[in-house]
Order: sequence, then C-alpha cells, then structure tokens
Amino acid sequence: MNEYLSGAGDVIIGGTFSIHLGISYSENLFTSKPANLKCQTFESQRYQNMRAMIFAVEEINSNPDLLPNISLGFQIFDTCVGTRLTAEGIFWVMSGGQGSTPNYRCHKGSPLAGVIGDSGSTRSMLMAHMLGLYRYPQVSYFSTSSLLSDRTQFPSFFRTVPSDVFQSRGMAQLVSYFNWTWVGLLAADNDYGQDGILATKTEILRAGACVAFIEFILISRADSNAPHLSRVIAESNANVVVVFSSDINFLPVVEELLKHNVTGKSWVASESWSTSALLSKQRYWGILQSTIGFSIHSGQIPGFTEFLNASHPQKTPDDIFMIEFWEQNFGCKWERPGTQLPKGTRHCTGQESLGSTFSGFNVLRGTYNIYIAVYALAWALQDVLTHKQMVCPKSSGRCTETLAFHPWEVLHSMKSVRFRTKEDKDVYFDPNGDIPALYDIVNWQMSSSGTIRHVKVGSYDVSAEQGDTFVVNTSAIQWAAGDTQVPLSVCSQSCSPGFRKAAIRGKPACCFLCVPCPQGEISNHTDSIDCLRCPWDQLPNVQQDRCLPKTVEFLSYEEPLGAALVATSVTSSTIPVALLRIFSQYKSTAIIRANNYSLSCLLLGSLSLCFLCSLTFIGYPQPGKCLLRQVAFGMVFALCVSCVLAKTVTVVIAFKATKPGSSLRKWTGTKVSYFVVGLSVLIQLCVCLTWLSSFPPFPELNIQTQPGIIIVQCNEGSPTAFWCMLGYLGLLATISFILAFLARQLPDNFNEAKFITFSMLAFLSVWVSYIPASLSARGKYTVAMEVFAILSSSWALLVCIFLPKCFIILFRPELNTRDNLMGRGKK
Repeated sequence: MNEYLSGAGDVIIGGTFSIHLGISYSENLFTSKPANLKCQTFESQRYQNMRAMIFAVEEINSNPDLLPNISLGFQIFDTCVGTRLTAEGIFWVMSGGQGSTPNYRCHKGSPLAGVIGDSGSTRSMLMAHMLGLYRYPQVSYFSTSSLLSDRTQFPSFFRTVPSDVFQSRGMAQLVSYFNWTWVGLLAADNDYGQDGILATKTEILRAGACVAFIEFILISRADSNAPHLSRVIAESNANVVVVFSSDINFLPVVEELLKHNVTGKSWVASESWSTSALLSKQRYWGILQSTIGFSIHSGQIPGFTEFLNASHPQKTPDDIFMIEFWEQNFGCKWERPGTQLPKGTRHCTGQESLGSTFSGFNVLRGTYNIYIAVYALAWALQDVLTHKQMVCPKSSGRCTETLAFHPWEVLHSMKSVRFRTKEDKDVYFDPNGDIPALYDIVNWQMSSSGTIRHVKVGSYDVSAEQGDTFVVNTSAIQWAAGDTQVPLSVCSQSCSPGFRKAAIRGKPACCFLCVPCPQGEISNHTDSIDCLRCPWDQLPNVQQDRCLPKTVEFLSYEEPLGAALVATSVTSSTIPVALLRIFSQYKSTAIIRANNYSLSCLLLGSLSLCFLCSLTFIGYPQPGKCLLRQVAFGMVFALCVSCVLAKTVTVVIAFKATKPGSSLRKWTGTKVSYFVVGLSVLIQLCVCLTWLSSFPPFPELNIQTQPGIIIVQCNEGSPTAFWCMLGYLGLLATISFILAFLARQLPDNFNEAKFITFSMLAFLSVWVSYIPASLSARGKYTVAMEVFAILSSSWALLVCIFLPKCFIILFRPELNTRDNLMGRGKK
C-alpha cells in the first residue's frame, strides 16, 4: 500500500480522496498472493481538493482560538475510485496508519477524531458501515445519495454537500421552469445514479412533465453500454437529457456521442459533473454546449491560492502525489532510485516554478466542502475537550490526559456543532446529518479565448424565503450556437386555442393529438385538456378560441322593417279618423242613414284602434307589453268584427221584416245591433280574462330556434288560450260572412251585405294564411307576420266596407238619395 500521505499531530483526522481515476488490475492465477492494486490516470484537480484538507489542518494549527495547544495531523489515502481500495484505506486509517488490521488498532499514537470522505456515495456507504460500528464521525464532501440520510443505517455519517433529494426537486423545477415536458433520463448504474435519477423522475412526473426514456450507464462493462446509450439518445425526439452521473462515468457516453456526431441536445447536469474539468474541453463542446446544471455552492478560501502556488516537492518529499502533480504540470520526470528514464525524457530539476499557475484558480466544486468539513470536526473536537476540562477537577488523576476522548463523544458533539466561516456562512447539520441545501445553477459558455466557462445563472436555496427558493436569470443563459431562445423539448407540439389534447393510446400524457373543439365549444388557452361550452348568451367565434355575445333579435323601431310597419300603422290609423269625420259631416245623407250611422262610427273607431294596436308588437318585449298586446288585439278586433256582424244582422232583419206579417218587425231597432256587439265583445273579454288570470304571457329569451341568436319574444303563456281568442274572431267573421253571403241577393241598389261578404272573405283569407306563415317564420319575422296580418285584415275591412260609401258621398252625390237606394232612381 503506497497511495497514502501522513502528517503528524496530537489528534489525527483521516481523509479519503480519489486522486487517481483508474486502477490497473493484474491477472489472478491463484498460485500466489494477488499483487497490490495500482492506481493510474492522475487527476490534478482532485489532488487540489486533497490539498484543501491539508490547508485547513495547517490553518487550524496556526489559529490560537481553535484547539489551542493541540496540533492536528492527517492520514490521507487515495481510493482511486475503487471500493476495494476504499475498504483497505479505511482499515489503514482506523489501524493507526501502519498497515490494515481489521477491528484492531495495534499502534499506539495520536487518537483518530474522525474521517473526511469519500466523494462517491457508494464508497461513502462502505466507509459508513465500518466507521459506524465504532461511532467514528464521518464527514463526506461530495456524497449526495439520499440513502445516506438514514440514521438507522448510517448513524455516524455527516456531509457538507446537500442530499440528492433536494437536487432532484431542483432539477425537476428547472425542467418545469423552461417548459420542457419531454425529457430523457440517464444515470450511472450505482447508488448515486440510481437513487438520484429515480428521485428526479418522481419529481419530474409530479411537476407534469413526461420521461421519454430512462437508461443507465453500466459502469461494470468495459464500454459502459455507451453504443446503446448513444443510439437511444440520437433516436429520441427528446431534446433535453438529464444526466445523473459522475464525470468519469459519463465520459464514455460523451465519447460515443462525439464519434457519431450526435448534436442538438440540451443537457441538464447533476452536481457531480456540472463543473467538471474532465468534460469541459473544447473537444466535447459540440456535444455538451448549452449544458445547464446544478453545482455545489462554492465559497472562497482566503490564502488557498497562495498555498497551492507555494507547493514544491522539496517541502514535502514524502508526498508522492506532489511528485505526480509536478510531472504532469511541467511535462517532466523525476529520477527515482533504481530506475532509468528513457532517452529523450525531460528531467525534473526542482527549479521549475509554479509561479502564478493557480492565480486564476476558482475554488473547485467540493474543495470548499472539504475545507468546512475539516473545520466541523475541529469545532466538534474542541467542544469535547472543552467540556472535559470543565467537568474534571484539576486534582483528578483521571483527567490528566488532555486527549483522552472516545469517538462517540466527538460524534455526539458533531450533531450540535454550529460555527460561522470567514465569509460569514452559518454551518450546522440537521438531524439527518445534512447541511441546508444551496446550489448554484451554472451554464456552460464559450469564452472569447476558446475556453469553457461555468457561468452562474441562478441559485436554488431551500432555506430562502418563499418565492426566492428558485431563481434563474434567463437572459444570462446561452443555448446552442449562442442562441438566447430556450430550446423546445416536447413530445407533441402545443395545441393552439380552439383545439384540445386527445390522448394517444399507449403513450405518456405528454404525447397527444390536437383535435378541434366540438361545435358550440371553445378552448381559450394553449394545451387545453377539455373544451368548454360558451354561456347561454354567447357563441364561439370561427376559430373557437373565445365566446362572442349572441345577436339579440327583436322587431325594433330602429330597423327598416320595424320602422316601415310603425309608419304604416300610424298612417293607417288616421284613415278611419278621416272617414269618421266625413261620416259625421254627411250623416244626414241617405247612404249613411241607411247603413246605421252609429255602428259605422263605432266600426271606424275600432278600425283605427286595430291599426294602432299593431304598435304594441314592435319594440323590446317588456313584461307589460307582452301581457296586454294580444289581449288588446283580441278585444279591438272582437269589437270591430262584432260591429260588422251587427251590421250584417241588421241588414238581414231589415229586409226580412218588410214581408207582410213578419214577426221580425219588432227587432228592427238599434237595440239588436248593440246587443250583438255587447254580447260578442263580452264573450271575448271572458276568454281574455281567463287567459290572463291562468296563464299570462311573459317575455322570454329564446336560444333554441336559431343557433347563435337570442330571440327576445313574448311567450303567450297558453297557446291554447291564444288560439281560442283568435278562433273566436274567426267564428265571428265566419258567421258574418255566411249571413252577408246569404243576403247579397236582397233587392236594393246599395245592399251593404255584398261589401260585408267581400270584407269578411278578405279578413278570413288573411288570418287563414297567417296560421301556416306564423308557424314557419322565425324570430322577429313571426311578430312582423302578425303585424302584417293585423294591418292587412284592417285594411280589408276599411276598403271593402267604407270605400264604396265614401266614393258615392264624395264623387257621386247624385246617387246618395233615398229613391236611388230603393231602386227607384232614373235608369
């Protein structure tokens, strides 16, 4: 075993680091003891991480306020990313640093306070199982698996890096923030990758996104299953891939992607490779450009850069890692006893100077965590020693050993340790041994000099106030080819308003078809799951993405049809008034006296009201208007038709009574006419009152007759009552028509029965035609049809009954004599 480094001190702190990234295995023939494993592929940045522990130890030793009069030492072992070497290393540290003796510390010396390590979750679990048996506190600086928070399995484990539980939530929130609903998941096939990616998958699905594929990097295979993974990533239509892996495990996949030139993907990196120098090379830029990911929040370590630049093999001759670092940094080789360097090899002289090699050095991911991990152990140890000095009397012999402490005492103190760093950061551990989660969100960008920079573009701080937990500066992010537009990663393109999402059988919810909303329904936002019906008073527009108010329709005064009917009604109503004046002026003439002057005046007045009652059908249907318009129409027309009926009855009786011995002589007075009118109107009044008291008409909004139109109309309440009222008018008109038709041949030069016959025939024709016309008409045209029937029937009565009389009165006065009416005029 030779991959270790020691430093003397009163109390020892152990440390395990993966300074090398590989192990060379020798063939085991089972004929001799297997050779020791040999590490290979030195990684200078990981060596710098290890130097952070040494720097922290030396800084504490020079601090008079922390562990005064006590010096810390260290025992560091290189695990080379291997579990076997991890086990050997922890046995070596627990055995005192002079061989590996399981379960026994056979070398007396400085006590072990705790262990810093490891970087990998799997290796940390292996260490935690062994260290937990003896209650040695273990502080990992880079193991993030959520399984390590289980205090039952790992009672002595702490870490200065957040658990993957928080990272998984943050990565899912990052995916949701950029509206990526179709992502691929890739993870290393170890505890870190499996646990992390499954937690991330759960959080992504919970956020509403879908997983296109989930694949694992098989680190146990020589090719890491990279050809298959490259093919899956290339063939998937997911443009975003979330990778939960270390850089060394992800590297074979990147090489395979580079080999097949698989570009155009956006990568979401876990903290294990989000700032990796191994992958941040120009060679991989075409594959990994626009990577965005979570990195451990890094703080500043004052003086650390100068400490690194002052490193030299002559200062630490036993540090074989420094020799490897020197050889790698300057491209030379040191001469070793018993070995001869090949010709042409450049020799290291020791005169080389690091100078300002680390002048631009930013604290690497994990370096700061190592620094505060050492301080956490130091503060816990001081708490233990201070407590011992307080409880032990100075005269007590059992307290003479200042450094007599047990591992579990340091472990107990670690649970409550709390201190502030030089940059005023509060450090403490929760009951699970975790520190408050704080991540930097970094974006890979190419600088003008051609180097890849990890630019901080946001943060994820679970301890921040609500609303500030997740912060991203979108404008600072550079995507592929320097584009500032967020790339899309969806299984199906969004459904625009007017469409809804329809699931595809056998596919995740993020894969769907866009189908138009059914007739009468809308969707007013993108990716609508369901279409909505418009309110009853609205209807969809052509695009079916919003509801528009329906057209409200009624026969108004402002529209041409309504205005024409109003003008016709008002004008027509003046004609009977004018005729009434003529009748009044010529009431003493023979033709007016022969045709019952009083009934004629009553008929003319009722006709004027008939014309005017049509106005109640025009305009917005108010409750009072709906209640009275049909009743007014029925009563006025009942009066009008009953007058015609009375005239007809009078004519018949008058001619029949002239026969000798006729019993009708006593009915020739005006009382019969008034009785007929009164009785006819009274019957109609009873019908109307019954209608109004039982089923009164009321205004309503009709949305069924014409789609897209609200017809404001009067509901007649009882159609039966309406047709009874109208039928009664038809009955009166029919009786008048029959009587007038039978009396048309009676001898007289001016037999009014002839004109009544024509008037009733026209009246009945209009209203018989109205019935099918009203049933076929819609909306305002139904009302217009009734108004037209009212005007037409009124004009029929006016023209047929009064026009011949007025013609004789005004233009043929010579015919307006008694002799002429009796048929005795000149021939």
